[in-house]
Amino acid sequence: MIKINKMKGKFTISMLIAGLSFLSSAAQTPAAWTLQQCINYAIAHNVTVRQSAVAASQSELEVNTNKWTRLPNLSGSASQNWSWGRAASPVDNSYSNTNSSNTSFSLSSSVPLFTGFRIPNQYELSKLNFKAALADLQKAKDDLSINVASGYLQTLLNKELCKVAEEQVLLSQQQLDRLIRMEQVGKSSQAEVAEARATVEQNKLSAVQSDNNYKLAKLDLSQLLELSTPEGFEIVQPDVDPKFVKLTPPDEIYQVALAQKPGILAAKYRLEGSEKSLKIAKAAYYPELSLGMGLSTNYYTMKGINSSGFGSQLNNNLNKYIGFSLNIPIFDRFSTRNSIRNAKMQQLNYSLQLENTKKTLYKEIQQAWYNALASENQYNSSVSALDAAKASFQLMREKYENGKATAVEYDESQVKLKKADSDLIQAKYDFLFRSKILDFYNGNIIR
Repeated sequence: MIKINKMKGKFTISMLIAGLSFLSSAAQTPAAWTLQQCINYAIAHNVTVRQSAVAASQSELEVNTNKWTRLPNLSGSASQNWSWGRAASPVDNSYSNTNSSNTSFSLSSSVPLFTGFRIPNQYELSKLNFKAALADLQKAKDDLSINVASGYLQTLLNKELCKVAEEQVLLSQQQLDRLIRMEQVGKSSQAEVAEARATVEQNKLSAVQSDNNYKLAKLDLSQLLELSTPEGFEIVQPDVDPKFVKLTPPDEIYQVALAQKPGILAAKYRLEGSEKSLKIAKAAYYPELSLGMGLSTNYYTMKGINSSGFGSQLNNNLNKYIGFSLNIPIFDRFSTRNSIRNAKMQQLNYSLQLENTKKTLYKEIQQAWYNALASENQYNSSVSALDAAKASFQLMREKYENGKATAVEYDESQVKLKKADSDLIQAKYDFLFRSKILDFYNGNIIR
């Protein structure tokens, strides 16, 4: 939790914006991007994150403004007036046509002594709003990190599916070449060659579609990173073999998430701030006491009248004052009453928002946990299915080469192998993404 005080090392949004600017200016476009590089670059350049940073900076300024509200203010004024026409003479109080001028100077100051506890509550409210703004900023970064991780893994998935499609083209091309050689010696028919050639073309079409899917996934990821073009953008192929560990129960993850997830923290800060808003509204029922003080002087001239010099008049006309001002509210047309009612309704609204945020978080954790468990089971099943498909294809290939199976049976076995391979790849990346989401709710950083 971030504390706002005078301690050394106090977090400021200006530091955060400077850090984001440094990341933006210092980021070198790598030859191939890791997931962490993608996330860092996206956070530094994403408009929503930067807007959240600006909003937090504004909240920090509000804290600083309310911090100094108790200090006395000081203002100065000066005026110069000219008048002509009939006016009373300062000598004998008779009226005559004359010209005069008046120069005046003043300094004034006031200090709030008692405001019904409105000032300290405003300061506390601004600090809570600042904490909520920081939590909103962190939530924006977390949401972006999840989206980037999803896009990154989707790109890796489509890249591997491209490899599978290319391998299928190679296998079918090898089969076509074999049948052409067999046809030349009379051991294969033209129909079998034509069917094998059609299979090659169909696999080539699938490879083109897989390549298009990969390019589109890379485009989506580059747009998440705010890159101007996906050209030259490549990602690192990490060691992504799934590592299965016992999944933490969802209720335990939920307790961890309640204490640290920014969405929950922001809702808590706003609910706590609504109590301060209620006290601020009630402050209008209290009298307000303030201390005022000031200095004033003036210089006066009138045509036909000998007057003292400028300095002498300023000194002789110097006036000092100090006094207290008490404002007692009696009737404000029910404005304060309605403000208090509105603050109470706002407090209830924030309470409901916190409750809804908690329920939504629990549902998300439950879904993430069951999705991770299902994807783990699906991956294990896909491994077994691929092993069986490989063994079946090997037997079918031997039978086909020995003339004991037809080309149709061979193609069907090859299609099953391709599907099993693709299913395993999809299950692997689905599990990796689900496990990362579960780790994220458990307090771990996506990397």
